[in-house]
Amino acid sequence: MTRALILGGTADANLLAAAIARAGIDAVYSYGGRTHAPAAQPLPTRIGGFGGISGLAGYLRSQGISHVIDATHPFAADMSRNAIAACAQTATPLLALERAPWEKTSGDHWIEVADVAAAAATLPERRTNVFLAIGRQHIAPFGALPQHAYTLRFVDPPGETLPLPGADVIVSRGPFTLEAEIEMMRARNIEWIVARNSGGTALAPRSTPPAPSVFPSS
Repeated sequence: MTRALILGGTADANLLAAAIARAGIDAVYSYGGRTHAPAAQPLPTRIGGFGGISGLAGYLRSQGISHVIDATHPFAADMSRNAIAACAQTATPLLALERAPWEKTSGDHWIEVADVAAAAATLPERRTNVFLAIGRQHIAPFGALPQHAYTLRFVDPPGETLPLPGADVIVSRGPFTLEAEIEMMRARNIEWIVARNSGGTALAPRSTPPAPSVFPSS
C-alpha cells in the first residue's frame, strides 16, 4: 500500500502535491513551520519539525509511510540530511527533487560567493540600496553594515526585532511578475540584490537584472 510523505515548502512541492491529489494517491504534505500562514494544499497537511532523525524515523513507522519525497528548498540541508538518515533506518524509499541552478547568461552581472557572510563582505563600503532576498533567518551578517539602506521581503510580518535598524520590510507572497519586480527596484533605487541561487523557474530571473546580484552558495 502506498502512502507518501512530501517534505515541501516550495513551488515544486506544491505542483507535486496537486498532481498526487489528482492521481488519488494517499499522501501527507509536511511544512517546516517557518511560515505562519503557509499555502493551502489539496492533501492532508502537517506543520512543524519531526524532532531530528529519530523523530522522523518514528513518524515514518507510526504513519505507515511507504515513500518519502524530499521537495524542500535547495538550501534546507539539515532536513535533507535527516530524510536520508531516517529513510535509511526504516528502509523507506526516498526520492529527492533537485533543481538545476540558474546559469549566467550574456549581460548578467553576478558575483558568486561561498555563503551569506561572504555576500555581506562583498557589498561596497559606501552607502548603497540593497535588496535582501534571502529570508529572515540569514540577515544577521548584514547588521555589521548598517550604513546601507536595506529592503527586505517576507511572506509574514517579522515577529521579532530585526538586526537591521531602519530596514524597509515588504510583506507579500509571490509569485511576482517581472514588470512589478522591475518597478519595485526602480522605485527604491536598488543598486545591489543579494539572493540565493535556488534554481527552478518559480523565481528565476527572466531578464538582465537592474543591479549586481550576489549569489551565496550556502
